Amino acid sequence: MKKLEKVISSRAKTRFQDSDPFNHLNNGKYIDYMMNAREDQIEAYYGLDLLDLAKNQRVGWVVATNQISYINSAITMEELYIDSQLMNFSAKHLDVEIRMWNKDKTQLKAFLWVRFVHVNLRDQKVSAHSEKLMHLFEEVVFPIEQSNFDARNKYWRVNSSSKEPVLA
Repeated sequence: MKKLEKVISSRAKTRFQDSDPFNHLNNGKYIDYMMNAREDQIEAYYGLDLLDLAKNQRVGWVVATNQISYINSAITMEELYIDSQLMNFSAKHLDVEIRMWNKDKTQLKAFLWVRFVHVNLRDQKVSAHSEKLMHLFEEVVFPIEQSNFDARNKYWRVNSSSKEPVLA
């Protein structure tokens, strides 16, 4: 059986309509780009189709919290590299870090921490992940050294630019 990737990635390009008059990506759009990338990544790498899960199994995830740090501006029509990883999980939640880089992965634009809560869509209540999902999470979880957002922010501000691609 093929070993699943722990850090998954995709590419995107900022769009003109998502930029401010200074040619920078609007703050709220960083989250949109990162969340869309994560959705595409989990389908491409793990075969998890969120729409299919919602329609057929009547389960999904809602965002409980977001924390974002803007480190370097993403500019209009810039090609981006977006990667993400599952940092932690429990029976009812997932903690994910999503990073937005320049196309060469030598300059971090922003990083986002998201806590997702698993929900049964029939009764719209928090519910436990299935055994199948728990096995997937056990295989792909990739914890980080920093235990809180401020420590991680400090880490990325020191390590966000290099001549060589950064390894997460």
